[in-house]
Amino acid sequence: MNDTSLVQLLSSHRMLGTLPENEIGWVATHGVLRHLEQGAVLTSKGGQVEGLHVVLNGHLTIHVDQGAGPRKIMEWRGGDVTGLMPYSRLVAPPGDVIAEESTKVITVYRDHMKAMIRECPELTAILVHVMIDRARHFTSSFLHDEKLVSLGKLAAGLAHELNNPVSAIARSAGTLSKTSAGADDMARTLGSFPISAEQNAVLEKARNACLSEQTHSVLSALQQEEREDSISAWLKNHGAEIAMAEALAETDLTFDMLNQLAESMKGPVLNAALGWIAADSTTHRLTSEIQTAASKIHDLVAAIKGFTEMDRATVPEPVDIKQGLANTLVVLRSKAKSKSVELSVNLEKDLPSVNGFGSELNQVWANLIDNALDAVSDGGRVELKARREGNTVVVEIIDDGPGVPPEIQNRIYDPFFTTKPVGKGTGLGLDIVRRLLQRHNGQIELDSQPGRTEFRVLLPFIKDQPE
Repeated sequence: MNDTSLVQLLSSHRMLGTLPENEIGWVATHGVLRHLEQGAVLTSKGGQVEGLHVVLNGHLTIHVDQGAGPRKIMEWRGGDVTGLMPYSRLVAPPGDVIAEESTKVITVYRDHMKAMIRECPELTAILVHVMIDRARHFTSSFLHDEKLVSLGKLAAGLAHELNNPVSAIARSAGTLSKTSAGADDMARTLGSFPISAEQNAVLEKARNACLSEQTHSVLSALQQEEREDSISAWLKNHGAEIAMAEALAETDLTFDMLNQLAESMKGPVLNAALGWIAADSTTHRLTSEIQTAASKIHDLVAAIKGFTEMDRATVPEPVDIKQGLANTLVVLRSKAKSKSVELSVNLEKDLPSVNGFGSELNQVWANLIDNALDAVSDGGRVELKARREGNTVVVEIIDDGPGVPPEIQNRIYDPFFTTKPVGKGTGLGLDIVRRLLQRHNGQIELDSQPGRTEFRVLLPFIKDQPE
């Protein structure tokens, strides 16, 4: 097709048709008409973008696979432009650009871009606006995706952390109904015997020792078994039921107290008194377990609420870095436990607040700490430090993983660049970290070698804060 025919096609193009004749003529002279059959790949993921593509007709789409299968993120039809834009640093697309139907494009190859910028100022202005809109679309789309990934990790971590206290509540509550009924029966049995004031004083002393909130000793499994055997032998020697040995072994009841009870009470009265103490102690212990587990759930929910900052305003405000880091660690603690990673935390006392958005900074900490946990092997070590340095708050995340090779250190903040397997990483975490820190007038630095990788985040703090 000759240049005259290309000029006619370009003159009817929705985006380029309003250009001056000389600029349309320049594109027609330097552009190449290409026919793409359905299913043809215009540019493959990882391949170099050839140049500017002016879509005359048809339908182009780009799909990105983040582990759950390819997903369409953008599309172009007749009247659109795509590919390399003026002043763009784009080298490779994040996914394959595919013709969904028979498509015609005019391609101005990369070698002509500098001349196009010089010779076609109005076309350049149009394309710069297209590039800005495209960057805005990609940023908002993938920031949303990365937030969903973070939400998934948050939900998984929360479910794991909630499992233990919820199971403890269910288990203890199920047992409590039986033991409380047993305690009532024992109380009625004991009440049927005449108890003197002296006997009652000894009984109350033993019971109070069992219900004390103070734990005098923590026994190993072997020591606990030996204590239970000893109490069983004592009960047998004094004609009492040995079935209550396990419950009594869980308390701080001493053998001196048992001997005092045996001296004060005999036979059925002693058995009833010990049964009441055992049942009452078990009821108290189960109630305490339920209370502790419920407090754990309350603390977890408070940490999640603090992590998401869901009740905060949409304007910058003072952000407590220490609290944000603490909430983030709660969210990621289950992942560290699953890999037996040693987490070391050293946060300087009285860190000043920074001005910004708590939820966004928490996403920064979550991405960096999560990356560190991914980098280390099972049984590895991750250190988290925060301190004041000059006019900034410095947060350091250090891991003992294999490190970031020098040849890719300048690419780790590029969108879609990742060293993780498909489905394990989006390649957007560090790009979003960088963008969020720029929004907070902060910066991020990397120092990496095998066995030690350190990310340093520097944020200006609010001056003139009260001590």
